[in-house]
Amino acid sequence: MTSAPRPTDINLHQQSRILEISFDDGSKFELPCEYLRVYSPSAEVRGHGPGEEILQLGKEEVNITAIEPVGNYAVQLEFDDGHNTGIYSWDTLYVLGSNQKEMWAEYLDRLEKAGHKRKT
Repeated sequence: MTSAPRPTDINLHQQSRILEISFDDGSKFELPCEYLRVYSPSAEVRGHGPGEEILQLGKEEVNITAIEPVGNYAVQLEFDDGHNTGIYSWDTLYVLGSNQKEMWAEYLDRLEKAGHKRKT
């Protein structure tokens, strides 16, 4: 059984609102705080089952205020809008990084279909 890639470095750039994460397989991702917030693994965002996802609006300028380790498998991100219930496992962060282009496009499409115009 091969283990999933593990982070070797996590840096928060609050001014640019980017979480930079490097993994031991050589992958490096720059994940915007907005992206991490709207794809939070919390029930508040994901719902309790397929099709229950809740579109997050107005998160263009959200920032991360704290990163707390959860065991040796995840981090809990605290956002300046008060959201802090998502546990981001290494697998989740890797998937978000690996699929960022497609997932970001899907988010923008969902916003447009909901009639929401982004501020930035």
